[in-house]
Amino acid sequence: MSKPSRAERFKPAELVGLAFVIAVFVAAIVFMSTHEWTPTLIFLGSAFIVSLVVLAMLALAAGPIGQETDLRGNDPTRRDPGGSEGE
Repeated sequence: MSKPSRAERFKPAELVGLAFVIAVFVAAIVFMSTHEWTPTLIFLGSAFIVSLVVLAMLALAAGPIGQETDLRGNDPTRRDPGGSEGE
C-alpha cells in the first residue's frame, strides 16, 4: 500500500481548523450581542461540535477526488459486459 499524500494526511487538521474558525465566528457574534461569557462559551462549544460533524459528513459524502462512483459504488464509465443494466 502506498503512503498517503500530504493532502490526505492534513485533511483531518483542515476540518478541525475550519470547524474552530466557524465556532469562533459564532462565539464572537454571541459575545457582541450579549456581553456575557457563559452563553458565549456554550455557543462556542456547540458550534464547534456541530460544524465538525457537518464538515465530516460532507467530507465522507464527497469521497476521494478522482474516484467517481455511482450510488452502488461501481465505476460509471465502465460498461457491464453482461448487459445487465436494468437490475
